[in-house]
Amino acid sequence: MNSIHLEASWLTHLQNEFDQPYMQELRAFLIREKEQGKIILPKGSLWFNALNSTPLDQVKVVILGQDPYPTIGHAHGLCFSVLPEVKPLPKSLQNINQELFNDLGINNGHIGYLQPWADQGVLLLNAVLTVEAGKSNAHQGRGWERFTDKVIEIINRECDHVVFILWGSYAQKKGAAIDSRGHLIIKSPHPSPLSAYRGFFGSRPFSRTNAYLIQNGKQPIDWQL
Repeated sequence: MNSIHLEASWLTHLQNEFDQPYMQELRAFLIREKEQGKIILPKGSLWFNALNSTPLDQVKVVILGQDPYPTIGHAHGLCFSVLPEVKPLPKSLQNINQELFNDLGINNGHIGYLQPWADQGVLLLNAVLTVEAGKSNAHQGRGWERFTDKVIEIINRECDHVVFILWGSYAQKKGAAIDSRGHLIIKSPHPSPLSAYRGFFGSRPFSRTNAYLIQNGKQPIDWQL
């Protein structure tokens, strides 16, 4: 984190976080991991890709994930998204595409690259922004959660009528402080194969999101990739 490139509207609100002891400790941890020859995903220039892709004043939707895919060549800093050439798609992403098809008749089964969503104002934010290759959750509890809590707090305070899509208990716990009077909170089970049939399928998050955005005078998201 020597040279942090952060989009200006986010940097205005997050600059002070980088001086906090917890971020200094996180930085030291990541440096040690690299020195030990561990592969950190995604690459450094993409750690803040979610924030750099979706400036604060353009945030219309927030989808919360847990941590990056631990498979080399998959993660690129947007939760649930994979790089364009990745096949087959991760199971959770396949289920997201299935629900989108069931909800709006949109077939994105050919690709898992969600950058076009981010470009329209969908903040695809993982709670933890890095992972060790091959080890899910390896960087949990190291400080990223506090940083991304701050991101959510800023959106909650600074933005109006944002849709927060919280899939699974982890995301719902992280989003517990969101003000439901000023924003729409959509909760359902996680799209993973373990829980998708417990209420993720049929939850219609995409049509509900667009209905709320239109109702509040905002351009709906074009979910087609």
